[in-house]
Amino acid sequence: MSAATETVRPAAPKGSGGVVQSVRDSLVIARRNLIRMTRIPEIVLFGLIQPVMFVVLFSYVFGGSVSVAGDTSPQVYREFLMAGIFAQTVTFATAGAGAGIADDMHKGLVDRFRSLPMSRGAVLTGRTLADLVQTALTVVVLVVVALLVGWRAHEGILKTLAAFALLLLLGYAFSWIGALIGLSVRTPEAATSGGLIWLFPVTFISNAFVDSSQMTPWLQHVADWNPFSATVQACRELFGNPGVVDSPAWPMQHPVWASLIWSVLIIVVFRTLAVRKYRDAAS
Repeated sequence: MSAATETVRPAAPKGSGGVVQSVRDSLVIARRNLIRMTRIPEIVLFGLIQPVMFVVLFSYVFGGSVSVAGDTSPQVYREFLMAGIFAQTVTFATAGAGAGIADDMHKGLVDRFRSLPMSRGAVLTGRTLADLVQTALTVVVLVVVALLVGWRAHEGILKTLAAFALLLLLGYAFSWIGALIGLSVRTPEAATSGGLIWLFPVTFISNAFVDSSQMTPWLQHVADWNPFSATVQACRELFGNPGVVDSPAWPMQHPVWASLIWSVLIIVVFRTLAVRKYRDAAS
């Protein structure tokens, strides 16, 4: 009589669980998305063209015709403008984030991730981190263009870096709004459209391109309490650029704190909603 041999398979390694596993999984997903971006350079290239066009067009078309604190000098307007262009650039990355997540959902990538022992929120966190890296690269190129058209920061390197940190934090916060939109629609095209429609009023009903004190009273109130305006105003203060308005609104009196509070609040709210939406879609 021969005895049947039994092969003992080793148990699958257990994840470290909790925060450690979530961070590790998020970095893996972020790396995956960054590699994908390098293989499709058109994504980065087209992402650079729009903000550069805005800098050139607004600087030379509106420069000299828009008054900033009573001064219509083109140089003054260019320095006033750049904080708004920087902020618009980081927030417009929201549409790309939403489209990318919608594309992953459409192609069934979520089903593949479901079969892996990974944190549910890591898929979205990794995607938003990768988008943050791409946004940072875009901002670096935009800074070079801004310097060429005459923009300067006057408050030293530390305050300048703090301003860019606030910009990237705002961009990261808005990318979670894009993530929620991407999870809520059926196609990447719908995510792109849905990601841009609401951004235009947010960025233009603000102090980004004109002094909000020149608006009608009710519109000025909306602009002064706009989270986008708070970051723009904080950057102007930290850069030492013109356009620090004398508004009674609390966000305009304390723009750095207002920018931080708004960005953190947006991240907390929309990350919670997006992760919940992702879990429902994956269940």
